[in-house]
Amino acid sequence: MAKQAGIIKLKGTIDDISFYKSQDGHLARAKGGVDKDKILKDPAFARTRENNSEFGRAGKGGKLIRTALRTLLQHAKDSRVVSRLTAQLLAIIKTDPVNKRGERNLDEGELTLLNGFEFNNNGKLSTTFFGTYTPAFDRGTGEATLDLETFSPTIGIVAPQGTTHFKLALGAAELDFVNKSFVYSEEDMGVLPYTSPDVAATTLTASLTAGTAYPVLLVMSIEFYQEVNGEQYVLNNGAFNALSVLMVADV
Repeated sequence: MAKQAGIIKLKGTIDDISFYKSQDGHLARAKGGVDKDKILKDPAFARTRENNSEFGRAGKGGKLIRTALRTLLQHAKDSRVVSRLTAQLLAIIKTDPVNKRGERNLDEGELTLLNGFEFNNNGKLSTTFFGTYTPAFDRGTGEATLDLETFSPTIGIVAPQGTTHFKLALGAAELDFVNKSFVYSEEDMGVLPYTSPDVAATTLTASLTAGTAYPVLLVMSIEFYQEVNGEQYVLNNGAFNALSVLMVADV
């Protein structure tokens, strides 16, 4: 593809060139490609079919994760989270040591490679919250916990201008990638004043299925609010709201 230059930017198709606008600006690319039926049947494209199958599996896995975490994700995501998550899941699929190419899946891969994944690269948890915390998951009871030590909001949190309040939350999701289903639970600390004294040590708990046989994802989020006439409004500032994978409890 090529970038369009000049004052006038085109949209549409002229001859075999398509002009369009994307996140990267105004682009142009040539039409073409291999016939679909050939890709589906020709032995020469066996590797392409294998790659497409695993890419599709990664895409569906990413959609399941995003759907499970939607209540926390809505204010803490960047414009490329879909492609970044898909790429990470595809890398996990490729670690599957059991199945042959084209049939590898997430369940057999190293899901712990998701540890530390940031859903908002513009507002990472590691550069927003500096408190001390410990995540844990008990598969027997199905309880996910996040132990937070005492912290001072104005010292331990980097907040956007205009912040009057904030909220920390724990989210936990057990993920059935085969059947595309999930169980989700979360708990938050409530909306707290940013200028309050030290926040006492606390434990957030999210309850899932006791003895679950599925991988479990633990995430932590932080959102910022501004109080106006007694009402709390989410600061939809993508540079600060954070959502990060704390741990993956694989099976």
